[in-house]
Amino acid sequence: MASSSISSRPHSYDVFLSFRGADTRKNFTDHLYNTLIAYGIRTFRDDEELQKGDDIKSGLSSAIQDSNLFLIIFSENYATSKWCLNELVRIIECTTAAADQACKRVIPVFYHVQPRDVGHQSGSFQDAFLNHEKDADQEIKESIAKWKIALEKAAKLSGYHVDNQHETEVIKKIREVILTRLNRKPLHVGDNIVGMDFHLKQLNSMIKTQREGVYMIGIYGIGGIGKTTIAMAIYNDISSQFDGSCFLLVDGKTSNSGLLELQKKLLQDT
Repeated sequence: MASSSISSRPHSYDVFLSFRGADTRKNFTDHLYNTLIAYGIRTFRDDEELQKGDDIKSGLSSAIQDSNLFLIIFSENYATSKWCLNELVRIIECTTAAADQACKRVIPVFYHVQPRDVGHQSGSFQDAFLNHEKDADQEIKESIAKWKIALEKAAKLSGYHVDNQHETEVIKKIREVILTRLNRKPLHVGDNIVGMDFHLKQLNSMIKTQREGVYMIGIYGIGGIGKTTIAMAIYNDISSQFDGSCFLLVDGKTSNSGLLELQKKLLQDT
């Protein structure tokens, strides 16, 4: 894949995932994240439990600023985390202050919780806030007021509900909506392919998309081990960074007439 010019991307990440790790890290969020990555959607996954302290660090704040869409996964214990609540406030502030608000959108996912509980801080959210309010100093009280406003705004937005239905069906709907908003037509490589993240990291370390020039990467091995699938996955991952892109399948049996068809496809796609 080559491009005569490389355009700067408006966002470093297509999607920013905000979630309570203890609730969904090993199930819904993990499945959602891997599905988005498999379809070439650049996704920032923040796990607040891997961070230290409750303040939004500059690196995370930059990731929020440089993201296009925000998936907020509200779960039973979401509001127990000051990190999650501060993150939500920053996301709402970012989308509200955006020059073109249509380009930044918050999509809430209500994972076994009701929007009214999120917006009105009832149920488990009420319990969490009662705990936050215990012995709260003035700074915490000010934060609590911001948290409540952010939760109320997010709960009013159109989103997705995960109750008793199959989670894979919800994830599929979210994926399609995101692809539509990003105007993408990714190559299908399958969901949750074991080891794909490792291969993508290796290939990305070799490909310098920020530099001018033409690069060639060889993927070799015996037949049937997934070379084409890996090539399709890396194409999905980086193709949006170029002004034009095309995925061409060529084998050793391609005839002259076949090469002509490949040329036509290249011109059509780019």
